[in-house]
Amino acid sequence: MINASLPSDRYKHFLQTIIRNNELWTLINNDGSFALFEVNNTIVFSLWPDEASIESNLTPDWTDYIPFKIDFNALEETVLPIIRQNNYLINIYPVEGRIGHVVSLNDFVTDLNTQYKH
Repeated sequence: MINASLPSDRYKHFLQTIIRNNELWTLINNDGSFALFEVNNTIVFSLWPDEASIESNLTPDWTDYIPFKIDFNALEETVLPIIRQNNYLINIYPVEGRIGHVVSLNDFVTDLNTQYKH
């Protein structure tokens, strides 16, 4: 059972869900750019396990953003290089506008590969 109030539990759920579904979700704005957020003077790229999980974050301030599905090919070929080139951190599964589990790209890839093997 996931304890939705703990970012670390949401992170574990996120990894299991994206591996099972071979997809993950983020937000893009009307011009197709990925949504980026600033947290503690650091730019983060937010990811969710499914479209429904994003809903609590779509406040009136985010009316120009829509959920966007990413398959694993796009993750590897497009999203991860953007994160790497810009030194973004990854904000996993934020809810209700609160920060999720923040990880580095290297930790995310290691955790994803470890989980994928199980």
